[in-house]
Formats: sequence, structure tokens, C-alpha cells
Amino acid sequence: MNTFPRRGLRYLPLLSTALVILGFCLPSMAALGGDVSSVETDRAKMKAEISVTSSNSYAVHEMTTPTRMVVREYVSADGRVFGVTWQGPFMPDMKQILGAYFQQYVAAAQAAKAGRPGRRPLAIQQPGLVMESTGHMHSFSGRAYDPGLLPSGVTPDAIR
Repeated sequence: MNTFPRRGLRYLPLLSTALVILGFCLPSMAALGGDVSSVETDRAKMKAEISVTSSNSYAVHEMTTPTRMVVREYVSADGRVFGVTWQGPFMPDMKQILGAYFQQYVAAAQAAKAGRPGRRPLAIQQPGLVMESTGHMHSFSGRAYDPGLLPSGVTPDAIR
């Protein structure tokens, strides 16, 4: 009789706690609400080519991965990421690009899908997070932004 599974279970709470603590210790990625210095971390993690386009009030850091995923991070003049967009053959790592907004996204997405079976575009409109996401196999796109971080004179239509 194999007793390993039962013995291993007694360590499960300790292991779970250690993993949660480790998760909080990892370096943060450039993400919605993050700063411009972390955009390079995203570029490296995605192994992407990057190009930057600037205007008076913000810059767009466009990253293109070898798999044709395009992620744009919109950075205000004060260095804060106020919006992100994505387009490509698969969904990006939402935890990476949403950062501190990820848990809010998960809760809102679960609430939006409750009672609505099937695949549908996702639309979240909350005070600190606006997100639109759609797609099907090999074609996903979306955008997310914090209305409170939009630079003066910049409308949500600029995030595309």
C-alpha cells in the first residue's frame, strides 16, 4: 500500500503558503499602472522587438514577439503605463500586462461570464479598470486602461 500521497498532503498548507509568499517577492513587470522602466522587462520576457512612438503627452511602446503578438504599452509623460493593447494569435499573459489590476480583472471577468455560457467578447467597465477583449483561435485582441491615469487631453480612443 502506498502511503506517500497521504504523507505528502500534510505539507500541502506549508507548500501553498510558501508559493504565495514567493509570488509576492517576484519582481513586477511593466503593466497597467507600472512605470516606464519596467517596459524593458516585458520586452525581454516576451523576447520582442520594440519601437517607441512619442507625442507631447505620452509614448507608445510597441512590442512585437516572434509569434506575431503585438503588445502596446501607453506611457504618460510622467512615466506611468496608463493603457495596454494586444493583438495576435493567442492571449498574452494577462497577469503580466495587467499587474496590480489582474485580480480586479479576474473577479470582473468571472462576474461577467456568470450565467452567460459560451464565448463572448468581454467588456469590463469599472472605476479603476476599463477592459475590452475579444477573439477566437489564432486571432485575439483587446485593450485595458485606467481612466484615472489618462493624461490630460488624452481620450480613451487613443488607446487602440
